[in-house]
Order: sequence, then structure tokens, then C-alpha cells
Amino acid sequence: MELRDRNGLTEREFLEQYRAGDFERPSVATDMVIFTVSDAEEDNYRKLPEKELRILLIQRGGHPYLGQWALPGGFVRSTETTEQAAQRELREETGVDHVYLEQLYTFSEPGRDPRTWVMSCSYMALIDSSQVQVEAGDDADHAAWFQLSHRLLRESKELLEDGYIKTMQYDLSLIYGDVCLNAVVERKITSTATAHATEYAIISNEGLAFDHAKIITCAIERLRGKVEYTDIALHLMPKLFTLTELQQVYEVILDRDLLKAAFRRKIADLVEVTDHYTENAGHRPSRLYRRDRERI
Repeated sequence: MELRDRNGLTEREFLEQYRAGDFERPSVATDMVIFTVSDAEEDNYRKLPEKELRILLIQRGGHPYLGQWALPGGFVRSTETTEQAAQRELREETGVDHVYLEQLYTFSEPGRDPRTWVMSCSYMALIDSSQVQVEAGDDADHAAWFQLSHRLLRESKELLEDGYIKTMQYDLSLIYGDVCLNAVVERKITSTATAHATEYAIISNEGLAFDHAKIITCAIERLRGKVEYTDIALHLMPKLFTLTELQQVYEVILDRDLLKAAFRRKIADLVEVTDHYTENAGHRPSRLYRRDRERI
């Protein structure tokens, strides 16, 4: 016996008369926060180059936000999932595949896109800079790696009867040559006995399209949080690396110096030693390591 709903319809009858157009539907996009770490320019070849955390941005070639910089991304096709769309965008923009990819957050605030109601399912990718070949997509004039700085400006905490509200404001700076983009983003965490919620708000913005300053802040906070207790930073490394290079990557992500001995104890189980050494580096050869193969 077929089940009938309160209107006396079977599932087949219900689907036959259902009209999806009776309800307003959003467009769905994916926006990609693609991180890499590269060497800063260094005049002294005997000195190890400093590391820089970089993020890929594209300069928009059409409206809206013509000429402004944005995260790479695009609309999800009817034949793919949001993750498949993110993987496609990653291949199109960087030429790489099979890299670390993680869903961040769904940004669905009304009015975030002036064209129509657009929900963005954002993703974070980590890639080794030596593998990248950046190409601008069809809707972009230019694609570039921007040096990223993300620092806490101020922090406050309000106590509630059953919890608290913690508010943090961050200064986001993105630099590529003579181009400097800046934004101040607020992150508000409300934690009570029955709920825990995080909200992002853009306080000021110069040069970044849409609400992408929010998405970048969400991504850098996720990356910093996970680097403390996972091996996520190793996805930014080449196949072989020195422990000093790995420590530099941790430091540039966390934006603070780390004690050498404590760091090496922390990552001892994440890497394995090889029989290779650095060559032609202008200083004493260093042992090379690789990611622990049991973790791959």
C-alpha cells in the first residue's frame, strides 16, 4: 500500500505536480582560497631565504567589480558537486590536481553578490609553489600570487549569563608588486550553553571584490588552527625539504617565531629522514627530509 500525504497524494503524484519554480532558488558558486609558501627575494645567496605565505587572486575582467581582485571560483554546474566544481576551478587556475582540498564554510548572506542571490561554498587548497602554473580564467584579466598578512588588531570579550561573546578584528593585507589590498574583518564568536556560532563582518575594504575578505579570514584562521595539531603544513612542502625550511613554513603561517628544539620534537613523528642533502645552497649542506609515508 502506497503512503499518501495530508493532501491524499502518493509520492509519484506529488512529484508529477511539483514545480520547482514556485520557490526562489539561489545560484551556487565555489570560491577557492589557494595557499602556497614561496621564498622571498634574497640578495645574499649564503643566507636562507625567508618564506612568504601567498594566496592566489584573479583580477576580474567583467562586471560586477570590474578590475578588482577576487578569489578564483565560479558557478557550480548542474552535472557536478560543489567539490567537483572546486577541483575543476583549481585545475583551470593552477594546472595542478590531487592536492589538499578542504571545504571551509558556506557564505549565504543575502546581497553578497549584486547580480542575484548567490551562495558560495568556499574551499581551501594547499599547494607546493614549485608545481604551479598560474593561468587566468575566461572571466579574468590577470592572476597573481599575493603576499598575505593577517594580524589581530583588537580583541574583546563580553560575558553572558550562560556564556560569552568574543569579538576579534583583523587587519588583512595583500600585496603584489605595486598593488596593495587592505581590509578589516571582524569575527564574532557567540558561545552559550545551548549554541555556538561564528559570524564574520567586513568593517572596511579596499580593492577586494564581493565578500572575499571574509572568506580569506575564515581560511587563514582555519589554517592556523589546524597547523597546531595536524600535519597540514606538509601539503605546502616539496617532496624533499630541510627541517629549517619546514619550521619557516610553520612560522609564516602562525606569524610568530618558534623555538627550534621544541619545534623539532613536535614534528618528529610527521617526517622521516632521507639520505639526501642540500646542494649548491651557498652554505653547509643540510639533511633533507620528507613527509612520513605512513601518513600519505
